[in-house]
Amino acid sequence: MVSGNARRIPGECGNCRMMDLNLAASPAATALAGILLATDPQPVCAVYRGVRTPVELDARSAEIEALLSGAAVHDLGWMRRVAVRGSDRFRWLSGMVTNMVKDLPPGTGTWNLVLNVQGRIQGDLTVWRESREGSGIGDRAPVESDELELEVAADQADKLLAHLDKFIVMDDVELATIEDQTAIGLTGPKAGEVLARLGLPVLNDEMTQARAERNGPVLVRRGYGVQGDHYELWISGDQTRELWEALSAAGAKPAGSAALEIFRIAEGIPAYGVDMLERDLPQETSQLRALHFNKGCYLGQEIVERIRSRGNVHRHLRSLRLDGPLPESGAALTLEGAEAGTITSAAEVPLPIGAQRFAIGMVRAEAEARNLPLNYTVGESEGTATITPVPGVER
Repeated sequence: MVSGNARRIPGECGNCRMMDLNLAASPAATALAGILLATDPQPVCAVYRGVRTPVELDARSAEIEALLSGAAVHDLGWMRRVAVRGSDRFRWLSGMVTNMVKDLPPGTGTWNLVLNVQGRIQGDLTVWRESREGSGIGDRAPVESDELELEVAADQADKLLAHLDKFIVMDDVELATIEDQTAIGLTGPKAGEVLARLGLPVLNDEMTQARAERNGPVLVRRGYGVQGDHYELWISGDQTRELWEALSAAGAKPAGSAALEIFRIAEGIPAYGVDMLERDLPQETSQLRALHFNKGCYLGQEIVERIRSRGNVHRHLRSLRLDGPLPESGAALTLEGAEAGTITSAAEVPLPIGAQRFAIGMVRAEAEARNLPLNYTVGESEGTATITPVPGVER
């Protein structure tokens, strides 16, 4: 069984508010943070997604500009890779997550929610599938093996793997954390140009991957993005310094967790433990890209299907544009004095043309149906929040 000592720790990052769940009592520094802390000047590090990582590596506005218009290189050492092994791995994993597993094409991935039997969200993860040809034995021809892997954030890993482990009963399945691997992120519309300068694969499609060599193996994955390309470069710990410096020399600007969090909110991408909580149902999060309605049975599917076939939920997670002061996470949304929802996270994007403010919030369906700006307060100041169907920064 997987176990962990967990507690709830609130955190704040510049103009964005974060809540980290299930953090270890003394979060460790990522491989990259350890390297940067040995340089002068040392970056300020803080807890983000269950690890200690640099908060800021340049001026905040310059980091965000790189994310929006160029390429930013950043720490992804808070991600964990878990191999799913055993002869029953496809059948078992398909029964545990909300998206496709059995028919997932090799070299691709899907984002998933993990539910309990009541259909409540226990966490989120990405499933990756890869077919690799192994060497034959003796006169036997080489054989192709299908590999399944999970990507999960460090602040969820212990709890989520313990939840999954409970459902390995008579199945030939093993969940094995892949050790001595860390990830560097490369994000922005010019990320592909930086990769090309280093001779690394540029992927045309989201949720695809490729392998390469650069002073050792590099696993390149392209994730989901709204306003920029999102790449993950998985390497061994001893490759970290060289790749970080090479990406920076190739035109990527270093960025810290504060800018990444602001960019996440501006893109309208919810984070588990911040915008999606254990009490939430999948359709309440509006993240239909995590759901597959024809894949067969999985834990919590009955509730998901009942919602789909019998009616909608009474609230939805929405991206919001703010006009007014920056609210705290948990600020109430109202409409003509009546409760209309709650802001889950908010951020201010500093731009030369002026700051833009964004939020993600859970909005009641009856308030949303009226298609009117919602109200919130910060101290004695008031602001309005407008639901935006297309998240992103206006340039």
